[in-house]
Amino acid sequence: MQVGVISKEEAITKAKSVELDLVEVAPDASPPVCRIMNYGKFKYKQKKKMHQKQHVVQLKELRLRPKTGEHDIQTKIRQARKFLENKDRVLINMMFKGRERAHAELGDEILKQIAAALEDIAKVEKDKISDERRMGMILSPK
Repeated sequence: MQVGVISKEEAITKAKSVELDLVEVAPDASPPVCRIMNYGKFKYKQKKKMHQKQHVVQLKELRLRPKTGEHDIQTKIRQARKFLENKDRVLINMMFKGRERAHAELGDEILKQIAAALEDIAKVEKDKISDERRMGMILSPK
């Protein structure tokens, strides 16, 4: 409801009569524009709106070894799925120790298995990130 141009004292008394605040919305306008509102509630809603919009995409890491059991791999796949549904990227690292480095194909098979299990919600962003002691890939949400 627009009231029109009224004096400052009159506006303050109207705001007090309905137990609300008189808030200056446009101070540079001629005459300045004010609104009668619950200012605390307004600030709270603004803060909630700001937090809802922001989601910083993070890189989540999952670590595996070539000797990791099948059930544990399924658990890692479920974790990765949860991260991807939350719009985060997932780095899957296969760690090698000692003589395991000679059998990199085992790690490669497990990485392919994970990529295949998550292909419905993820795409492989980087494949075959290799180092002497580790091998990995990055999955990002579709």
